[in-house]
Amino acid sequence: MKVWSRLHLSMAALAATPVPTLADEMLIVRSGRDFEETMASLQTAIAARGYKVTRVQRVDVGLEAKGYQTDKYRVVFYGKADELALLAERHPELIPFLPLSVAILAEGSQTLVTTNRPGALKALFPAPELVPTFDRWERDLVGIFSEVRQAR
Repeated sequence: MKVWSRLHLSMAALAATPVPTLADEMLIVRSGRDFEETMASLQTAIAARGYKVTRVQRVDVGLEAKGYQTDKYRVVFYGKADELALLAERHPELIPFLPLSVAILAEGSQTLVTTNRPGALKALFPAPELVPTFDRWERDLVGIFSEVRQAR
């Protein structure tokens, strides 16, 4: 009987433990402007924080080739070359997450911009020296997304 009570209490404790939702790990902003205007404001906001757009990859072409109907869909890769090189050298486990990226897609007359929160990387890479970088990336992205949302 004691085993059952402990098991029941353990299950109740787990049920009461807050579990992060997927939305907690994402940054998402909706722009009321068309795709091209939103893309321009996104790239401007990225550059204003000292990052360089390294590549813009079209995703819509690949999806359409597979039979999916989609509007404009791109992934914007960006970073600071010196910072990325140093991180790749000192922490090669980060390479799959570099450079940083943001997805931008048209959704009717609006445009959606989304990415993973850089702060979520702290759980995967708990090295104390990485925390300030992840925090700065997140602050910068929040600012970038705010500019994109408010751009006229």
